[in-house]
Amino acid sequence: MRIAVVQLAYGDEEPRAARVERVARLVADLRGHDLVLLPELWAPTGFDYSGWDAAAEPLDGPWAAAMADAARALGATLHAGSFVERLPEPGPDGNTLANTSLVFAADGDVVATYRKVHRFGFGSGEPKLMEAGQDVVVLDLPDGAGGSIRTGLSTCYDLRFPELYRRQQEAGAELLLVPAAWPAARVAHWTLLGRARAVEDQCVVVQANTGGTHARTPMGGHSQVVAATGEVLAEAAHGDEAVLSVDVDLAATSAYREAFPVLADRRL
Repeated sequence: MRIAVVQLAYGDEEPRAARVERVARLVADLRGHDLVLLPELWAPTGFDYSGWDAAAEPLDGPWAAAMADAARALGATLHAGSFVERLPEPGPDGNTLANTSLVFAADGDVVATYRKVHRFGFGSGEPKLMEAGQDVVVLDLPDGAGGSIRTGLSTCYDLRFPELYRRQQEAGAELLLVPAAWPAARVAHWTLLGRARAVEDQCVVVQANTGGTHARTPMGGHSQVVAATGEVLAEAAHGDEAVLSVDVDLAATSAYREAFPVLADRRL
């Protein structure tokens, strides 16, 4: 399976609409890949909390339409990262926003919607402004060879909570997709936790982070693809824009699980 991981780098001076147009063109240029992964909140930015309300859109808004067009131009699966969703009504916490990821099929149809379960901010930021997702999302994606791969969805801060990934693994996941807007201050945790999730669940972990500076916050970069063994198959540089193009041997995950069946020894 050929996967492209897009590490977007941008600053606060780039207009949101211009960035959406730029990213749509970038995705279209990645034809030949079976899956493209974009980062979290790359259009409204992950740290510009004051701008989220103005940037919010419904599930069928302009951002989703642009990404559907990009998926059709790509001719493959596009995990478009996440955007600020305007919910049709307030959730249990009284908020009308959510950090929502959409996955598009090659024909532009949405095949999965994931709302971020774990909200970062310790009472401010996401917890104050956004509703938490309630669902563990696992789906089958085309593997580029006529078959499919069971795939789990999560976002950024979720990576710190291994229980979510264990539930995905129990639902059959062998591939874990993690878009993020992870800051440079804690980027060592980003790479370490990605390797940990791969090793403990014996899954391929694909992580797309942002670079540049968002709301005066330097972003961490270091997007990576990690094999089920914990081997880092590819890693981007610190804060530069980059595309990782990686051929992932999906059969190797099943073979490794059979050769080292640690998951069968779980007792809790």
